[in-house]
Amino acid sequence: MPVIMTDLQTMERDSALAGRSGAVKLYGPEGFEGMRAAGRLAAEILDALVPHVVPGVTTQEIDDIVYRMTREAGAIPATLGYRGYTKSCCTSINHVVCHGIPGDRALKDGDIVNVDVTPILNGWHGDTSRMFLVGDVPVKARRLVQVTYECLMLGLEQARPGNHIGDIAHAIQSHAEAHRYGVVRDFCGHGVGRNFHEAPEVIHAGRPGTGPELKPGMIFTVEPMINIGKPACKVLDDGWTAVTRDRSLSAQFEHSIGITETGCEIFTSSPKGYGAPPYA
Repeated sequence: MPVIMTDLQTMERDSALAGRSGAVKLYGPEGFEGMRAAGRLAAEILDALVPHVVPGVTTQEIDDIVYRMTREAGAIPATLGYRGYTKSCCTSINHVVCHGIPGDRALKDGDIVNVDVTPILNGWHGDTSRMFLVGDVPVKARRLVQVTYECLMLGLEQARPGNHIGDIAHAIQSHAEAHRYGVVRDFCGHGVGRNFHEAPEVIHAGRPGTGPELKPGMIFTVEPMINIGKPACKVLDDGWTAVTRDRSLSAQFEHSIGITETGCEIFTSSPKGYGAPPYA
């Protein structure tokens, strides 16, 4: 679940860092093991949604599946009750950038939708999101989804010790803008672990060599939001749903990762091997 770029103070409060330095936590083997289990559950939930994300299904039905699977696994949805949010996942359709609220809306043929889940398993947050194609999706939208996935994976290639957050951001921005897409600046990835949101902020557009240096033990999300049009977005009156200002399509993929001695470990990889849709 992305955070608002200006909301670091809230992140620090939520992660019990308020009043301190906001330094990035470094986790040991226990943290990595906890995140592996939580991340796998999150990925399994998204895998299980594949046959259900079809024309005619409501986003509330998707949310019901997420809630049921989360609870049956002995976990709880991190979003349920989080700062007043009332659902177990986010469902962001077409021009919705992030934080779309599940409800009575039925998916239509040609839609693209991001489903963002975060089960808390044994105190650890498995945060991930994935795009789904609904029925016969136009080539333009399919291309956006594919490039957004490529942006995420290119960013993760830069997630290794000695690099910086800016190296991840630059890889994402360069690939998106090479396709004349806009990279959302208003929301970003974040540290994650026993807390839903903590330092560092993980931007998706920036200069190489800038930002916090990556060190073994860091755990955070990378979750680029890429628009066919301009980067600008706005939050609707519900206080959650963020949409593109120009009504252009938006796509997002998210993984939770941990920095290792040699690179990064992706905690939320699909057990079924799903990358970008369509999912076989």
